Amino acid sequence: MSHISHIELDDAGLPPPTPEIEQERKVAMFDLMEKNSFDLPKRDDRAVPDGPFRVGLSIREKRLVFDIRTEAGDPAAEFHLSLSPFRQVVKDYWAICESYFDAVKNMPPSQIETIDMARRGIHNEGANVLAERLEGKAEVDHDTARRLFTLICVLHFGS
Repeated sequence: MSHISHIELDDAGLPPPTPEIEQERKVAMFDLMEKNSFDLPKRDDRAVPDGPFRVGLSIREKRLVFDIRTEAGDPAAEFHLSLSPFRQVVKDYWAICESYFDAVKNMPPSQIETIDMARRGIHNEGANVLAERLEGKAEVDHDTARRLFTLICVLHFGS
């Protein structure tokens, strides 16, 4: 399976992220570049370029936009996903993240671990929603879907 060689978030026009959100973004981007699995499936007998791919993520007109390009920068695919299926899980994810960020400052490790387990559960749910929405458009493994979901949350936070 191919992979993402470069990812870019179009956060122009979004409010500046909080330090916690910026940290989530940095970690997700680093982890994504370290290891990911991303490929474009063949569709309607059209030739699909081989990866690696350069991926641009943005929110335009209340839609999540994936702009996929070849390593040379040539267009490979573009797809737009409704944000509606993500709204509740993104809201839940940021709510549990706030609890987690507060817990790290004030609570004992056992309580932090409990909140972190809940956070991972919601994160997995968001990754599953993303994988379902990408079906037929892009093939990703679970870890890649998790990292992309984090980046979607970062974009969604400011929109």
